[in-house]
Amino acid sequence: MKPMRLTSAHGIPVGADWLYELKYDGFRAILIWEKDAIHLESRAGKRLNKQFPEVIEQCQQLTKQLAPILPLTLDGELVFLLSEQESDFTKVQQRGRLKNTETIQRQAKRFPCHLIAFDLLRCKGKSLVDLPLIERKAELHEVFQAANLPPSVQLNHPSLLQIIQTDSSPDDMKKIMLTYLAEGLVAKKKMSKWQEHTRSKEWLKIKNWRYVSVIVTRFDKDNGYFQGCLYQETNLLEVVQFKHGFSKEEEQTLRTLFLTKGQMTGASHYEIPPSIVAKIACISFDGSALREPRFSSFLFDADPATCTFQHMLKQLYPLPALIDVTHPEKPVVPALHITKADYLLYLRQAAPYLLPFLRERRLTLIRFPHGTGGESFYQKATPDYAPDFVETDQAHDMSYTICNDPNTLLWLGNQLAMEFHIPFETRDTDRPVEIVFDLDPPSVKEFHLAIEAAKRIKAILDGLFLTAFIKTSGGKGLQVYIPLKKNAFTYEQTRQFTAFICQFLCEQAPELFTLERLKKNRGNRLYLDYLQHDAGKTIIAPYSPRGNELGLVATPIEWEELNSEDCHPSLFTMPAVMKRLKEKGDPFRKMRHHVNDDSFRQVLYQLQDMLPAHKMDIRGH
Repeated sequence: MKPMRLTSAHGIPVGADWLYELKYDGFRAILIWEKDAIHLESRAGKRLNKQFPEVIEQCQQLTKQLAPILPLTLDGELVFLLSEQESDFTKVQQRGRLKNTETIQRQAKRFPCHLIAFDLLRCKGKSLVDLPLIERKAELHEVFQAANLPPSVQLNHPSLLQIIQTDSSPDDMKKIMLTYLAEGLVAKKKMSKWQEHTRSKEWLKIKNWRYVSVIVTRFDKDNGYFQGCLYQETNLLEVVQFKHGFSKEEEQTLRTLFLTKGQMTGASHYEIPPSIVAKIACISFDGSALREPRFSSFLFDADPATCTFQHMLKQLYPLPALIDVTHPEKPVVPALHITKADYLLYLRQAAPYLLPFLRERRLTLIRFPHGTGGESFYQKATPDYAPDFVETDQAHDMSYTICNDPNTLLWLGNQLAMEFHIPFETRDTDRPVEIVFDLDPPSVKEFHLAIEAAKRIKAILDGLFLTAFIKTSGGKGLQVYIPLKKNAFTYEQTRQFTAFICQFLCEQAPELFTLERLKKNRGNRLYLDYLQHDAGKTIIAPYSPRGNELGLVATPIEWEELNSEDCHPSLFTMPAVMKRLKEKGDPFRKMRHHVNDDSFRQVLYQLQDMLPAHKMDIRGH
């Protein structure tokens, strides 16, 4: 079964007869769901079960629940979601090339993919392809409702089978596309029928083109392709081969230039020194080449020396038009030659990982107007010059900033807010949504004490059947997270637990750990601050930089990394963190789906028996 195809369009069609969806960057796939078999097929009809076992397993878990409406056939997209609006094609592409079962399983665990369904072609074995799209959509939502799955893409839901959100407003969808750097939009006629293997003008795709400046250095006379390069340090790096998008005059001019002025370097290759700069439209960079490249224009006044790999990244991750960047070349982390523009690029790329922890929390910021290592000041109240798109929340006689989207994050970054500290609760509750142990050694020289404390805490938590995660503090220590069910436990209850664990550690190893609040009395012992976990107190957010000399990042890591010689705070710089996210994924991604509820309640019962003098209210709420 080969899917219905989309027609490319330059503009977004407008009218009451259209529906709009985000376009996610992945593999188009048809899910054929029989009562006794599940098949996942590519656009070309290739079986994908082996490459995406996590999606198949998810469907198998739902088969009994959906048995009354099987067989089903779904049309959708296999994606690796970065956020609810953005996906990373390279992870899906890499998976599609894998053959080894063990390697596939490792990747499925590290980079779990979703199937986002946008059409229902068969239900209860009956074909729906002749029904109007709007009716197929309604039945698709009924299927998801029957499976108790969310009505839109929601990363905080553990299901890998999700459903696309549809909107009737092209302006709203375009705004989301640009804000979150989605691949594009899809516009579909409400009354369109599903036509197998047909490119229809009733389904249109509008790409979110990015524009990259490259140096045109080579021409292949045989195939007509030009080569575009960038400087990476002092070397030229090929990033694109392109031949489409030219007018006849533009192509002939460039071809003639190479053939008359270029040096022949092979049977059909001609090269010229770096001198010609062109603007190339593309949708992304896959690690080796620009994807879907098209010539856009010549940049006659551009200096080839400005065409660098770092500049390409800034063009691929453009800042929203409503962010008026000031002094982009200001040094922010001088020791690493990071400018404000580089810092904003970090925030733009890290937004899918950082924003989930900032969302709906009252921020305490530390701003560094002259960059790291310089003077700084705390900011709790939102300044009166904040733009209208910055959301605020009034509490405790303070107008706090709420950072729920990239626009606010990048505006704060332009203000050189470099530390994002968050409370342990969201603004709609007075109860913690996580417990955090802050393991604070005297200095980075004693970082081994933080590792030792973390390992001991992990052993205790494993024995109590509590799921925990760990990150560096971005300074000299480590922080252990225990996610909790929302509104389930009070700060009084969590304090009983944190106090017990910290006191136990100090009793077991008084020469290593201490509860002493006065620094002068701690010696070289690690301080366990269980009092910091309380209402109104804050912790550095995961993936937030710090204001130290290297602008180190509070970085989630795997527990196994504590045993590695590479586990040291100084290694987690902004560039290094973006690299490890691409290579290793986000260890905190799973935190959304592993909240501790019954297991933590059992721990509280045990503590109540052990500490009768400190009775606690452990009733569920």
